[in-house]
Amino acid sequence: MTEPRIFNVYCDESCHLENDGISAMAWGAVYCQESETRAIAEAIRALKVAHGLAPTFEAKWTKISPAKVAFYLALLDLFLADDRLRFRGLVVPDKAQIDHARFDQTHDDWYYKMYFTMLRPIFCAPHRYRIYLDVKDTRGGPKTRKLHDVLANDLYDFNKECLERVQQVRSHESELLQITDILIGALTYANRGLATSPAKAAMMARLRERLGPYVLTRTSSFSAIKFNMLVWRAREAAE
Repeated sequence: MTEPRIFNVYCDESCHLENDGISAMAWGAVYCQESETRAIAEAIRALKVAHGLAPTFEAKWTKISPAKVAFYLALLDLFLADDRLRFRGLVVPDKAQIDHARFDQTHDDWYYKMYFTMLRPIFCAPHRYRIYLDVKDTRGGPKTRKLHDVLANDLYDFNKECLERVQQVRSHESELLQITDILIGALTYANRGLATSPAKAAMMARLRERLGPYVLTRTSSFSAIKFNMLVWRAREAAE
């Protein structure tokens, strides 16, 4: 019998608001065994110091610049080389395709469905999961509780024995959440067709070099373990 393990799952989202004028949106999660999180975080803080940054520096996609691109590439290499870390993502390339009225749902309803769709391949019995979300706004508390209920109910985990917790953390306090931010930043950047930053282009080039040319814009194969993503399209929901 498989020995139950505890996994920490660090989730973030990008451009998820319904009417923000941005075409693409994404969800993502970096996850690993709970017992490994401290060692990984310490390695990331050491990498920051090695590149002349404070160990408390908050790495974010929006902060990637030519002056810091060497650090961000090294951080990406750390993620890619560490077999303890995995990523699961979901991207919606074009929000204009979303038709809430057709499916009698609100944007919030759909938001929770997409979170479950993104996370579902991560979950595997008999293991247990602790999900950490980036603090976004004052609605975060109720949305977090709602997400916990939706995920647990969809898994028939009514006593929340599999999904032990869903809680908010501040990204500047979590190195693993910072990696999630960077990876979903790359997803939205690629799927919006942007080319505004040579430093960010270098990050995407590194991902494509290591994981394949279409890793950021196509649904992954079933066998993709390290970096697995789904490109959601409206016609898929209608089938």
